[in-house]
Amino acid sequence: MSDARRPAEQASRRQQHVVAEFRARAGKVGGYYQGMSLLLLLTTTGARSGKRRVTPLTCLDSDGRYVVTAGNAGARGNPDWYYNLLANPEVTVEIVGDTFSATAAVVTGAERVELFRQYAAVYPQLTHYQRMTSRAIPIVVLTRALERSTASRMRSRSGR
Repeated sequence: MSDARRPAEQASRRQQHVVAEFRARAGKVGGYYQGMSLLLLLTTTGARSGKRRVTPLTCLDSDGRYVVTAGNAGARGNPDWYYNLLANPEVTVEIVGDTFSATAAVVTGAERVELFRQYAAVYPQLTHYQRMTSRAIPIVVLTRALERSTASRMRSRSGR
């Protein structure tokens, strides 16, 4: 079967290249992502397979949380990673110099509108992607999970 018949495999190979380049060059990558303000690697657990999947995504830093979009280049459907985090919102985030556990949450309402506006101000192609599809592009917030030791210290200080 020719590569033209396997776009998912092609995307996967491209993503593997970006992931390897991100890790080898301390977050700096070329190609599509070159010059993007901020890039992270999101590791989700496959909703059906249970396998760990790593996806490079552009993001915004919003008050210590990272915001990503499930734009999928304006395609009709959401990307696979989005369904993975809906099934299991506990994810791993790699960003220049830091790797941490996080919880993913899809935002709605006024918060979605505001974060979409902020994201589109940095990455204008998001507005173009939204025009290309009838679905509302999901906005996802990744919040750093408290480490157990930190949570334990906080409980001991509060007398719990």
